[in-house]
Order: sequence, then C-alpha cells, then structure tokens
Amino acid sequence: MNQAAQNYRHTFQDHLTLKRYAPKTKESYRRSVTDLSAFYKQPADQLTNHQIQAYLKYLIQDKQLAWSSCNVSFCGLLSFYRDYLGRSEAEFTIPPRTRSQKVALLLSREEVTLVLNAKKNIKHRALLYTIYGSGLRVSEAVRLKPEHIESQPDRMMIRVEQGKGRKDRYTVLSEQCLHLLREYWREAQPGEWLFYGNDKKKPMSVGTAQAIYYQAKKKAGVTRACGIHTLRHSFATHLMEDGTDMFIIKRYLGHRSIVTTCKYLHLSPAHLRKTISPLDLLYADEEGES
Repeated sequence: MNQAAQNYRHTFQDHLTLKRYAPKTKESYRRSVTDLSAFYKQPADQLTNHQIQAYLKYLIQDKQLAWSSCNVSFCGLLSFYRDYLGRSEAEFTIPPRTRSQKVALLLSREEVTLVLNAKKNIKHRALLYTIYGSGLRVSEAVRLKPEHIESQPDRMMIRVEQGKGRKDRYTVLSEQCLHLLREYWREAQPGEWLFYGNDKKKPMSVGTAQAIYYQAKKKAGVTRACGIHTLRHSFATHLMEDGTDMFIIKRYLGHRSIVTTCKYLHLSPAHLRKTISPLDLLYADEEGES
C-alpha cells in the first residue's frame, strides 16, 4: 500500500469516528474500501463510478454474497466517495432487496430452561440468563458493564448503552438473573466488563457468546432454532403470551417501530392456538340453535 493510500485509510477512519459510527460499522466500512482497492490494485480514490459499479456487480453475481453483505459494502463505499471524498457525482447502486418473509424460530419455555441450565460454567450461564431474561441482542450483552445492572428493589433494570442505532434504553432485570449475577460476581470478580474475554480488560467477543449458546443447546439436546438471537425472540414471544403490553415489549427490545414488535404476534404459538376456525364457529352456531 502506497503512502497516499495509507493516508486516506487513516483519515477515512477518523471521518467515521467523527460520524459516531459503531466500531463494527467503522470496521466494515473501512474494509469495503480496502477490498475494492485490492480488487483493482489501485488506490480507491482514483477509481471511477463505472469501476465501482462493476465491482458491486461482481459481489452480487460472481461471489453471490447475500444482499445484506452487499449492502454493507455499498453503504461503506457511498460513505467513502460521497461523504468523505465529497464526490457529488458518485453514482452507483445495488438492486433493492427482494421481499421474503422468514418466520423466526422459537424455543418453548421448557427448551429455554434446558438450554439455560446446560452449562456448568457460571459465567456462561449468567450470560445466557441475561440475554433471555432481558431480551438483549448478543452484541449488547457482551458490552455490559457492572454499573449497567441497576438492582435496587424499586428499579430492577438493565441499562443498555448505545444499542442498535446508537440508542440507549432500559430493559427489565429478572430476579433469577440477578441472583445468578451476584453469585457470578462473588466467584469471578469481573472488572470493567461484566462478561469479559480471555483478557479481563476486554469484553467477550460475539463469536464466543454464540459458541457458548450452541454448546449449551447441543448439551441440552435441543435441535430446533438457530443462533443465540433465538433467546431474544423467545423473550419477546413469551412476554406476549403472558399478556405484557406490546408497547412495553417494544421499549424493552429497543425497536424503533411498533410494526417490528408486532411480528411476535405471528410467532406466538399460544396466540395461534386461541384462533378458532370460522368453519367451527358456523357449526357452533347451528348447535346453539338446535
């Protein structure tokens, strides 16, 4: 990499920092520019719109990356050329996302219990308890600090700082989770990060948290559902089955729109079981008249 390329790489990183992008977003955007430059073996600031568009077409057609991955590259390049370099004529696109509705997989309450208690390691159990008990994203759970646990009897909340969309929020703190967290605190004495990695000065990685969940699921003999995010889906659905107000669930999950939260109406088996076919209602009316 020549000196000019190194210079814009560092200054682009500074630009993203000033824009207050999350660390993961900054890394993804920076990598999108680096990968483009490596593809053409030219500094990115010397490439034309035609070259950039051809590269995006290569990602979609040749590499067959998922739309979400292509979109990250697209947004990173757009940030670099339009926002950072100030190219008002920067014109390149990707096709709009195809609309496919995938129903999130859920765990029953019994399956959740098996998964939560499958791990003997107290840190691992505390992590899984916290994610399910408070409906956290895994990225939020691994960034928790001890001071985020507000355990006063009149509070019982977890403060989530800079969650998705760089928003702060509060969510519920479970009594059972608090008991386990206190036990974990006495045994492990975590420092700055509640769930630390191999180095106590650094938080646990998202990949490690995912691995902990998969290990627990396998040990519990649970084969349904996918990654650790299933615990968050199950949290929301189980609250809904218990009659918790939709707007409270929305606040706990940190959703921007109530429409996003309403999808759990379609996931809840309990709600589905309450549905009576109109055919049965027709015959019920006939029986009532006889």
